[in-house]
Amino acid sequence: MIRNLFGKADQILVGGGMANTFIKAQGYPIGDSLVENDVLDTARQLLAEGGDYLRLPVDVVLGDAFDANAESQVMSMDAIPEGWRILDIGPVTIANFSKAISEAGMVVWNGPMGVFEYPKFARGTFALADAMAKSEAVSIIGGGDSIAAIQLSGLAKQIDHISTGGGASLQMLEGRSLPGLAALEDK
Repeated sequence: MIRNLFGKADQILVGGGMANTFIKAQGYPIGDSLVENDVLDTARQLLAEGGDYLRLPVDVVLGDAFDANAESQVMSMDAIPEGWRILDIGPVTIANFSKAISEAGMVVWNGPMGVFEYPKFARGTFALADAMAKSEAVSIIGGGDSIAAIQLSGLAKQIDHISTGGGASLQMLEGRSLPGLAALEDK
């Protein structure tokens, strides 16, 4: 999906669990953070190809457990200590990503920025939802977690389009053919 968006999107903002894989691919230890080790080589390739298109967190919110009551701390992007995990984007990243959204003509959002189900780790997701709601950009949200997050934020009515087809949204962003549209094109 990310490779397909190179050259089509002005910027690709990466947060949430996906960002952890890119962070580890850059050589940072990520403590106990969620990571997809089997795609680290792909992440390295995307980082090399991505140039200015691909934007990653510059600071993060850590938790000492995957729990609503976990101890937390904000940390600039550096080696994440063992026993801690990345659970949200940090305040500088929120400001950077919000600015990018405010300057965009269109924003397509798929995936929360953190563990929004826990209030302590929802700030990044809700701040970007707010940025989208305030932006003059055409706003499109797809995917079950993103839909749940925008609804929980109370800003769903300020979004231009919310797609309930999460898998189909991802296929479209990947540049793959959608069976229903392919059938219509054959007619």
